[in-house]
Order: sequence, then C-alpha cells, then structure tokens
Amino acid sequence: MKYMLIIYGNQELWDSFSAEEFQSAIAEQDAFNRRFKETGELLGAYGTADAAQAKTVRVREGVAAVSDGPYLETKEYLASWYLIDVETEQRALEIAAALPFAAHNAVEVWPVLHEAPGNAM
Repeated sequence: MKYMLIIYGNQELWDSFSAEEFQSAIAEQDAFNRRFKETGELLGAYGTADAAQAKTVRVREGVAAVSDGPYLETKEYLASWYLIDVETEQRALEIAAALPFAAHNAVEVWPVLHEAPGNAM
C-alpha cells in the first residue's frame, strides 16, 4: 500500500538551523532518500517552495483565474512530502520515524487510497 509522509515547516524553522546544521540535515535527508530508494520503498521525495511562491487557480464559468497564495492561516505549510510503497502501516510508521526531520517536527502518515489508472510508477 502506498503512503504519503508529510513534513510541515516554515522559514522560521529553516532559519533556526546554522549553515553547518542545515548542510548536515540535508546530507542526512539525502542518505535517507538513498537508503529507502534502494529498498524500493521510496517512490519519490519532493520539497515544496515557500508558500509565498505558490499560486491558487480557480475556474469559474470556464475561465481560469490565477492569484497569489494560498494565504495561510497557519504558521507552517507543506514543506516536503514522500511517496512510499510498503507492505504494512507499521512499516510506513517505521520509515516516517527514520526521517531525519522527524527529530525536529511531526511527520504525518497518510494512506493513499486511490490512484488514477495508468499511474504506473
């Protein structure tokens, strides 16, 4: 079953790392990615841009309108997500606990219930 692991953060959190700590954290994250890519359990790892760079699209009466945003009401935003494919929820939780950023912030584990046909990965 596939699971999505989600990390939230914000610029304040990223700025709390010294340059050396940040480089070390990235190296740990890269090692995590290689480790679980090699087992075949990690299908993809994605980091998002700052929320200020995001856009919102709405279609009304067939016309798309693009605006800046979203305008978040929370302090943290989606920072990274990982798609894994594992046999059990327990294994998904083990991998989530192995994420280096789990030591700094919570990691959400979401089962992926539906996949569009033709999404062979």
